[in-house]
Amino acid sequence: MTSSEPILQQAPKRRKRRLWLKLGVPVIGIPILAVALWVWSALGFVYSSGERTGYVQKMSHRGWVCKTWEGELAMSPVPGSPPTLFNFTIRDDSVAKALELAAGHQVTLTYAQHKNIPTTCFGETEYFVEGFRVDR
Repeated sequence: MTSSEPILQQAPKRRKRRLWLKLGVPVIGIPILAVALWVWSALGFVYSSGERTGYVQKMSHRGWVCKTWEGELAMSPVPGSPPTLFNFTIRDDSVAKALELAAGHQVTLTYAQHKNIPTTCFGETEYFVEGFRVDR
């Protein structure tokens, strides 16, 4: 009977491991999968897209952990009227650097709007600039 005692002691350990796999993986895995699907859908699908024309008033590279380029475009429909401000985010560093070089010129930004972005780690606004052209 001494040979059967170690086998009986190992059976509860296996049950505990199986219980952890059955309960722990879904409890941790399902929320991670849900957040990943949320981020993928928010950044993958474009709600609207368009162009805005004006003068880049402000550009900054912000964030504690996730650095993003944030900017402000001053749009004035009629000369002499107060400008309307358009806040935007740039993901691509090369686009941001090129836009900084175009400071002082009128530019037309091409953007895509992404709704329901989960955190500000991807950008502080929902308007992501994809490109621009300098209007002269």
